[in-house]
Amino acid sequence: MPAFWLAKPGTFRDDSQIPSWSVVAMNPSPVVCLRIFVPFAFGYFLSYLYRTVNAVLAPDLVRDLALDPAGLGLLTSAYFLAFALAQLPVGILLDRFGPRRVEAGLLLFAAAGALLFARAATLGELLAGRALIGLGVAACLMAAFKAFTEWFPREQLPFVNGIQMVSGGMGALAATAPVELALTITGWRGVFILLAGLTLVAALGVFALVPERRRAGPGEGVGRQLAGVAEVFSSRTFWRLTPWAVAAQGAYLSLVGLWAGPWLRDVAGCSRLEVANALMGVAGAMVVGYFVFGTVAARLGRRGIPAARVAAVGMAAFLATQGLLILQPAGPAVVLWLLFGFCGTACILPYAVLSQQFPARLAGRVNAGLNLLVFLMAFAAQWGVGAVLGHWPATAAGGYAPDGYRWGFGLLAGLQLAGMAWYLAARRAAGSGGWRGGQGRADDAGVVAQEGGADGGAQRQAG
Repeated sequence: MPAFWLAKPGTFRDDSQIPSWSVVAMNPSPVVCLRIFVPFAFGYFLSYLYRTVNAVLAPDLVRDLALDPAGLGLLTSAYFLAFALAQLPVGILLDRFGPRRVEAGLLLFAAAGALLFARAATLGELLAGRALIGLGVAACLMAAFKAFTEWFPREQLPFVNGIQMVSGGMGALAATAPVELALTITGWRGVFILLAGLTLVAALGVFALVPERRRAGPGEGVGRQLAGVAEVFSSRTFWRLTPWAVAAQGAYLSLVGLWAGPWLRDVAGCSRLEVANALMGVAGAMVVGYFVFGTVAARLGRRGIPAARVAAVGMAAFLATQGLLILQPAGPAVVLWLLFGFCGTACILPYAVLSQQFPARLAGRVNAGLNLLVFLMAFAAQWGVGAVLGHWPATAAGGYAPDGYRWGFGLLAGLQLAGMAWYLAARRAAGSGGWRGGQGRADDAGVVAQEGGADGGAQRQAG
């Protein structure tokens, strides 16, 4: 999980970098806990519902707007582009104004975007609505994580962070069979009008219910915050695992968010109801995966096995699952997608792996920087797969060619293979000292010390 999920003693280089919640007892009452958790969980529930709902709505959008596969991919991925571009500004706003005001304000944009999407008559209007939604939910996860670090003691963070992630999985569940059922009552436009109303309720709930921590001072200025962003992006530590994490998480988001549904229809021959039920199973596997990988990484971390190794094993299994989808073997295709949904949750672990290696003051910007790259990749992947599918003629049933899926998915897998090779080479260079080249930064040395120790190598002290 991100940043504080798996942080271990000794990660930070001096006491000034230890998060305040690790040394200050914070035990909010049950009522305050609910006021903190429920509004943020509902916001993230809606964020994930918006992210994945087009996997079920795709046939209706294609029919009503005469979209080709590239247009469908562009429309759905506009969410990711706006979400990605908002990450660094959102990180700065969270540090300056706090999670309550930032998320409540942004959710109003999401509500407006959903209403615009519902009333849109052209592709341009749909793109604008989808982008507004992406902007509006850009803080739903990071605002919650920031609030949790301010209010909950460190030992409770694995639980509350895990439940927050599960609320997103529940949103993905709601975007499957329940949405398909809603389509029998109202069209996709009616679904988005309902979502606009729910998003407005979420914004009001965050603003009215979430308490605010009194801040000691104005905090860092914008200039210092931007300097911190530059510090993150110039760190060799950041770029060791990031290419693989970005390729894997981008593929996961783009396929679960759109192309899994059409694949099940065109390659596996599933009906609309079967597609919706299969996607519900994938979302359920996602919920289980978040629990399993978070728990395994935390327990192995206490035994000295770094989260980076758990992430690498999980992402390798995720890549193997994609290989099977590319080969399109005979047998129950839904099982492969269940494995895809489960193993893909390992892609969230690099947030924790990276954030452990930076001072607490940079943890938010590490998450925001990785999020920026992940969602840019998700945008490119979702649109790119559609563009690849457009190079094949439509099937007799009006769907997309299985060979198009094979090539589109294969390109995503190839990027992940390249990212894996980069990570293994960089890790080997770090172990030999070549990655640091004698001019390594202190945080680079800290990573080497952690991974070297876990691998049985010599322990090195940073700083």
